[in-house]
Amino acid sequence: MQRSLLKKICCPFDKSDLSLTVFNEGANEEIYEGVFVCLTCNRYYPIIYSIPIMSPDEYREPQLELPILKRWGLSSNGQAGTFMLSEQSQHKLQG
Repeated sequence: MQRSLLKKICCPFDKSDLSLTVFNEGANEEIYEGVFVCLTCNRYYPIIYSIPIMSPDEYREPQLELPILKRWGLSSNGQAGTFMLSEQSQHKLQG
């Protein structure tokens, strides 16, 4: 995902601004791995292999995303069907 696209991306759930944390970035400012977090609803949207996963909740697979969050040292809030980070993970990204 190119950094130039960041100005065009918002939360698909509530259209709010997103906060970005980059874990792996290559040449030409291409983001290979990272996570967006909505500043309003606290949903997360991972970037995997340069592809932002911005699907609605009902089309996402938690069991596929949890190993990636774990590799980044993050966790979800544990509620079934939600894609929100735990409070500990939110603090980790902010600090």
